[in-house]
Amino acid sequence: MSLRFETRLSDSSWVDVVWTCRSEGGSGMTSVAGVRLGLVFWEQGGRAFAGVTGPELRAGTAAVPEGAVFTGIEFAVGTSLRAVPASVLSGGGVALPDTTRRTFRLDGGRWETPGADDAEALVERLVRAGVLVRDPVVAEVLRGGRPDVSGRTVERRFRAATGLTRGAVRKIERARAAAESLAAGEPAADVVTRLGYFDEPHLARALRACVGRTAGQLREGAGGPIALDLQSARSDAQSAALISA
Repeated sequence: MSLRFETRLSDSSWVDVVWTCRSEGGSGMTSVAGVRLGLVFWEQGGRAFAGVTGPELRAGTAAVPEGAVFTGIEFAVGTSLRAVPASVLSGGGVALPDTTRRTFRLDGGRWETPGADDAEALVERLVRAGVLVRDPVVAEVLRGGRPDVSGRTVERRFRAATGLTRGAVRKIERARAAAESLAAGEPAADVVTRLGYFDEPHLARALRACVGRTAGQLREGAGGPIALDLQSARSDAQSAALISA
């Protein structure tokens, strides 16, 4: 099985990444740990589906239907859904009912199913309707601020908004950044130093837990399909090398 996986960053403060994926053949892929809530839409065999995705603490294996085309929106950390507590989504997600190729149902309303180019327009409508929300204390912490509340309160509200502790978010985000850097050709020793790992065994343990790959597999593009746009990381590194040459 192969996956044609592409991502783009968003200029919306509510969205981190918009991604698309096409599966050619049906099997499984490595599901990478992640910290964000999101929406995913896909079509297969003439039918349309939609779901809410939640944070994942560890890498695992996910089934991918054959011949499916996906569009996904990953919200910025701290963004949550009014009707679905983040704690319910942690470690999985929920399917959305009554989905068609044109519309889907969420929080009591019916919304137009977006494509990759109009994902932000959907998010704006969800924000205006109060379907998407974020805790101002969590938003301040993520900006590097120090809100005038106790550390315990910050941690409680952070967990309520994201489904994870701040420590878990840092661990997962660092491992994903390490995987992208290794896939782009950066030496493991440099990744250890730049991202603050104790040593290469510490990095290896984080990759195994959060990404399901070794440093060597990431450099070589081995290990099978993975839910991470490592090809983009390689392409960016190649472009930078050409520019510097």
